[in-house]
Amino acid sequence: MDAVIIAAKLESLRRCVRRIEARRAVSVEVLAEDLDRQDILVLNLTRAVQLCVDVGAHLLADTERKAPETMGETFDLLAEEGMLDAGLARRMRGAVGFRNVAVHSYRSIDWSIVHELTTTGVEDLRAFAGAIGRTLDER
Repeated sequence: MDAVIIAAKLESLRRCVRRIEARRAVSVEVLAEDLDRQDILVLNLTRAVQLCVDVGAHLLADTERKAPETMGETFDLLAEEGMLDAGLARRMRGAVGFRNVAVHSYRSIDWSIVHELTTTGVEDLRAFAGAIGRTLDER
């Protein structure tokens, strides 16, 4: 595990969270009407989720576990290793679902979900960074 790489990724994650907080909308209606805000928020949400997956993959590479078969499984394995609690792992797995929709355009984006992610979902991103920081401190 390269602690410098993980620390840099966690700092990038924190930067995404700050950007999300700075640009989030007060309502779904405001978000639905502001294309620039939509782009900024979706970009930073997808980056943040990808950074979490990348950090998880780095940490799991130092374990005896097999590599995750999916991005979402990364969080399940982190929970099994005691690096995340099960509830946070479940929510992060759900965030991967949003990321996949946004990146691959599987269906049109539901702005109410984006609004929810930018208001309460950022706490999960913070919790992830905190849990990983504690894991690094313990090693």
